[in-house]
Amino acid sequence: MQRLAKNIVSGMYEGTTLPTQDELAREFEVSRTVMREALSMLVSRGMLDVRTKTGTRARPMREWQVINRDVVEWRFLRTPDEEFMRDLVDFRIEIEVRAAGLAAERGTAEDLAAIRAAFDAYQHYKIGDPKFMEMDELLHTAILSASHNRFFDQMTPIVRASLGLVTKAWKALPEMGDEVVRTHGLVVEAIESRNPAAAEAAMRSMLSHMSDDVEYLIAQK
Repeated sequence: MQRLAKNIVSGMYEGTTLPTQDELAREFEVSRTVMREALSMLVSRGMLDVRTKTGTRARPMREWQVINRDVVEWRFLRTPDEEFMRDLVDFRIEIEVRAAGLAAERGTAEDLAAIRAAFDAYQHYKIGDPKFMEMDELLHTAILSASHNRFFDQMTPIVRASLGLVTKAWKALPEMGDEVVRTHGLVVEAIESRNPAAAEAAMRSMLSHMSDDVEYLIAQK
């Protein structure tokens, strides 16, 4: 399934039908049953369309089920198009701003300790260090978890993937590092102060920087 997905993302089957199940099974050196299951899983994720007369075709990326951990990761194997990147900004603003407010309101002492620990580790690394990205992911997912909203918590794969995207802009503009850390710190402090309005405002301000990062990436394409 992973190998098929990479082929689809790369555009290998774009504008044409995929080989038959038997042909794919031989190519991937698996049984026909295994190949049928792999194809079925990609169909369920909205990546493939199977029709009796026309065969199996890759569906346009905009029709894929993006709220799925696998699909999100596959989608980012290739640099997303401009529309997708801007959609991602809109999505994160809607989800994470509210999640920050709920974290300030509902987060337990353990939740807030996890957020603080993630931020303390995060601010000790520089942009470009793999640990910087790892701690950034940990901080954002801790805030989503502290919202105690099960739907927000399920959005973590999309947030994780988008963080990898904006890190490209940060690497190109290393002077942004201090500002990135500062804005994250304001979010953490507002959550710790149990101030939902301030937490939402700080998160919105931080994500406005992400919007600028994405526009920078688009301009460089």
